[in-house]
Amino acid sequence: MKLKTLGWTTAATVGTAAAGGAATDPDSNWYLKLRKPDWQPPALAFPVVWTALYADLAVTSAVALDRAVELDAAADSPGPVGKDHARELRMYRRALAANLILNASWSWFFWRARRPWLAAAEAAVLAASSADLVRRTYRLNRAAGVSLAPYAVWCCFASALSTAIARLNPAKP
Repeated sequence: MKLKTLGWTTAATVGTAAAGGAATDPDSNWYLKLRKPDWQPPALAFPVVWTALYADLAVTSAVALDRAVELDAAADSPGPVGKDHARELRMYRRALAANLILNASWSWFFWRARRPWLAAAEAAVLAASSADLVRRTYRLNRAAGVSLAPYAVWCCFASALSTAIARLNPAKP
């Protein structure tokens, strides 16, 4: 893994965390009054888990991006024509960027817009995007893909939690 790539993915994930964090307000009266499922983790779990997952995402995506660059360079060498690795690299970058945007957006839909159903729907899209990112990462580097799997699992859990909160707090006309 190249330090430059890790710097880029770290900056991107830190930016995502900061953008989401800017919208997050667990001490707001609105949030404190919401009904929550009994299985919701304690408040401290969220920053601990998300910090670990963002670090994991930065490292595993850097490994995958560097592998895609290596494959693209090898494809440009004389010899049999391989897959279009330049396209795979572009698609990975787009998938990562879309995932990070979705990740930060959830906080804005939930905390700022105070739209639990919209946030739940967005969380489902984020979960699908995260699973796709794990798949793409695994194709480029199996160990990195396996290491990224907890991110997709947590995003699925967050989707279920968002949906449960939305169900427990129907919108008032």
